[in-house]
Amino acid sequence: MTVQLNYAARSDVGLVRAGNQDSAYAGPHLLVLADGMGGPAGGDIASSVAVAHLAPLDDDVPPADDLLHLLRDAVEAAHGELMERSQEAPELAGLGTTCIAVLRSGNKLAMVHIGDSRAYLLRGGILTQVTTDHTYVQHLVDTGRISAEEAEHHPNRNMILRALGDNDGEVLLDESVREALPGDRWLLCSDGLSGMVARDTIEDALNRFADPGECADRLIDLALRAGGTDNITVVIADVIRTADIDVAHPPGTVPQVVGAAATNRLAASRAATATTPAAESPAARAAALTPRRDAEGEDDAAPRRRGAGRVIGLAVGLLLIVGLLVGGGVLGYRWTQTQYFVATSDGYVAVYRGIPQEIGPLSFASLHERTDLKVADLPGVARDRLEQPITRQSLAAAEQVVENLRETVAPVAPTAPTTPTTAPSADPSASPTPVP
Repeated sequence: MTVQLNYAARSDVGLVRAGNQDSAYAGPHLLVLADGMGGPAGGDIASSVAVAHLAPLDDDVPPADDLLHLLRDAVEAAHGELMERSQEAPELAGLGTTCIAVLRSGNKLAMVHIGDSRAYLLRGGILTQVTTDHTYVQHLVDTGRISAEEAEHHPNRNMILRALGDNDGEVLLDESVREALPGDRWLLCSDGLSGMVARDTIEDALNRFADPGECADRLIDLALRAGGTDNITVVIADVIRTADIDVAHPPGTVPQVVGAAATNRLAASRAATATTPAAESPAARAAALTPRRDAEGEDDAAPRRRGAGRVIGLAVGLLLIVGLLVGGGVLGYRWTQTQYFVATSDGYVAVYRGIPQEIGPLSFASLHERTDLKVADLPGVARDRLEQPITRQSLAAAEQVVENLRETVAPVAPTAPTTPTTAPSADPSASPTPVP
């Protein structure tokens, strides 16, 4: 029996944070989620570096016996690079990231995990948390000092005990290998979802929405409705039997990269590393995320020990588009036109068709609808959220974002009725009597 993955990845900055420090990757053989930490100066870089080191594993999957070994090596290389970066640039001191990575070979799934991002398995309609949070509060639960219910509201529930890049010590990963059974649905998420939406609500959404992308959009919306106090990132993957695939509508094979890894501000290519056939594959192009910087802030194009053979460069979203256009021509452009995003237009909230990317004079976006919702009427957090385009995979999902924004506008207080100056008389012929 052979199986495949039908997958989707989504990420949203949330309603409070200024930037997105989460990163995620979803491909035919690999799922990755990383939640960066270290503030605006380092969290986005940390999660992007983790994805960059893991993404090439999606290219050529080895026998199942090697899966954990490959995952472990990639994660340790990412940890090493993060430590080097923090040592070279004082402003990056303390940067780190959680990481969950799932690598498939045939019907085997290998998983490594560190931090408090979570992996869930929906099997037979029942949702089970597969990972254990590496947090101080979870340690208190495991040792019987507090209950699971108390942990949900503990003031130190976000104190992480293990992460990549946070110290020079050994990387302590939780590792496992499982069967990929048809009908299983996997969810990887940052605490922007698990910390805001109840487990039963997540389970209900995973059961109700059959399409992974639609389900991921629903989970994002649920977290936003709950307050959206953190970045929200989800990866959903369904295990499907190859023999059961509808040949007219096969699952996608193009990797999806979201969050900081897709829009990283450090966009300069280390082209010298892109020389092998593996580096030309879609997954390797997806790994071209972040350049190194020297002490003066300039890009370091020289090969580094831990960076040899890896592509660190242009933003993933842009490279995927270039790859699609080069490899698929018109098909690549048509794919971009199935996407939508919400941004501003002349002071109003607007829905655009396409993706917020440009290559020279070529734009991949066009205005679909300028709504009647004024940006000036939105509260501060909603306006801040619109500083970056809010991407969605369908028009319906983009319109739902607009409705969510509309709900944040305070209703206009009703106008008080005017007090009459005269009282009516029972006798129509009588003169009006002034009201005192």
